[in-house]
Amino acid sequence: MIDTQTSHISTHQAEEDARNEAILIYVNGRIVPKREALVSVYDAGFMLGDGVWEGLRLYNGKWSFADEHFDRLFEGAKAIDLDIGMDKNAALSALLDTQKANEMVNDAHARFMVTRGVKTRPFQHPKLAQQGPTVAIIMEHSRQKLPRPIKLATVPHLRGLPMTQDPKLNSHSKLNCILACIAAEKAGADEALMLDIHGFVNTTNACNFFIVRKGAVWTSTGDYCMNGITRQKVIDLCRANGIPVFERNFTLVDTYSADEAFLTGTFGAQTPVGSIDGRVIGDGQTGRVTQRLRALYKELAGA
Repeated sequence: MIDTQTSHISTHQAEEDARNEAILIYVNGRIVPKREALVSVYDAGFMLGDGVWEGLRLYNGKWSFADEHFDRLFEGAKAIDLDIGMDKNAALSALLDTQKANEMVNDAHARFMVTRGVKTRPFQHPKLAQQGPTVAIIMEHSRQKLPRPIKLATVPHLRGLPMTQDPKLNSHSKLNCILACIAAEKAGADEALMLDIHGFVNTTNACNFFIVRKGAVWTSTGDYCMNGITRQKVIDLCRANGIPVFERNFTLVDTYSADEAFLTGTFGAQTPVGSIDGRVIGDGQTGRVTQRLRALYKELAGA
């Protein structure tokens, strides 16, 4: 019997760091202690999940791929007709100011969040947000703590059509992914493997998904998954280093018999997968191709 209280891990599982109790957080132009970093219960993000966000990693004094992250943030804001209230240079300055205030130089993670702001009444219409956006940056000392390759379970929750909520949009509305995560945990896994509307393997609730078969790297077509920056970097690294890579439709049958599997994301970079639906992938450990890609990515990211 699986001990659900202690057996689960997460791709976002980090080492405990006492310094995070004293972090300073950016809220609407002010950098304040954690206990003072508050937003209104009328905020559109709290009330309705109305907003967009980005996660960024700090390696050796540099925010890796910051241009791509801010491009995606501003594209998402435009897609939901949200004026962030600053340009990309100002957003980067806010990030750097928060970093300086926290005296961080390495192994830090930032969550840059923008909501439609405080509403005049507790209802849906976006015009009720009349005070401008809420911008917050949470920045923590953060190193991944992964005691073993993670376990995945396939769940019934799908990555849906762009006409419902485009899965490429990095929005605050994450309930579908949260429900998938809960279903995976109930099944004794760490994270959920989600299919697309056609039944092909797509992504997990929090990360992009890859398999390795006979030395070739496979990932989904990208039609129904988050437009992952780390995902694209891995694809680019494969192409630049002679590793065959395919963006294609594939099934659970293909997945169960893979030699390796791994996830990609800003926090965990490349996270090995040990089993899926109770089937051990490869030998259940970090595979040779995964290890190579992790080394290439670390070099690219400046770690």
